[in-house]
Amino acid sequence: MSSLECDMPAVESAARSYSRAAIGLRNPHLPEIVEAQSGLTWLEIHSENYLLPPTAPRSLALERVRNDLALSCHGVGLSLCSAEGLDHTHLQDLRRLYDRLQPFIVSEHLAWSATDGRYYNDLLPVPYSDEALDIACRNIDQAQQALGRRLLIENPSRYIDLPGSSWSEPAFLAEITRRTGCGLLFDVNNLHVSAHNLGFDAADYLSDLPIQAIGQFHVAGHSQRRLMAPDGREDVLLIDDHGSAVPNEVWRLLETMLAATGPLPVLVEWDNQVPALAVLLAEAAKAQEFIDACAMCRAESSGHAA
Repeated sequence: MSSLECDMPAVESAARSYSRAAIGLRNPHLPEIVEAQSGLTWLEIHSENYLLPPTAPRSLALERVRNDLALSCHGVGLSLCSAEGLDHTHLQDLRRLYDRLQPFIVSEHLAWSATDGRYYNDLLPVPYSDEALDIACRNIDQAQQALGRRLLIENPSRYIDLPGSSWSEPAFLAEITRRTGCGLLFDVNNLHVSAHNLGFDAADYLSDLPIQAIGQFHVAGHSQRRLMAPDGREDVLLIDDHGSAVPNEVWRLLETMLAATGPLPVLVEWDNQVPALAVLLAEAAKAQEFIDACAMCRAESSGHAA
């Protein structure tokens, strides 16, 4: 078990204190967000977009944002499932960034994206095997120690069942959290996409998930691609592209998960065909309604119990 486990209550408390809806900070909105009366309490940034000198214009703009809003840092380049191990220079760069920004949450993907010194512009999946589990846990332990912070690990969107898997995804995630003391950034849209594409039941999935390890939610939109099966039947593949509004199916799944976890931070992702800031804030307002309803139900249940 990770030596960072002693920090888990403090990390959970910080996350609960920011149990509000937010949006990802995107470059087109950076000047506007400083002046906007958004009602937000925090924003999420992609860590690699800010690995710049503190005096760079984008860094200075982010410092102005940080005067008013807390930050969550979402990394996309650590390649936590790489058998070659982690890039120590990248870890050091992230540590300097996080020490400067003091984010209340730091997260990364359960994926790999680099090999033989080459970096791919994608987050690639791994089989849920014993070997992959050992690699992921080793790298997560190393990352948490190097960064001095507990990581939240994001579940992937899936399109095929990789050969060699001997664990279900929720069992794999549960074992990672048990061994390393990390938490989960649970992407609700990824679950919906994976359940549709692979034909499993989301409710069965959730029954095996370590709900208590979730520290943040992501919601997003997805696209559809129509495919022709070998037998002539038409099929639909869902693509996790973060390029549209959150669909009703994902909102309903978020509602189910919040009922199990209680209020937590919820991030609306919209990375492609980024709309006007007002559109993103409207999506965040929808997410906030679900958080508020969850908090009200919890309060009423506590009152009845008393």
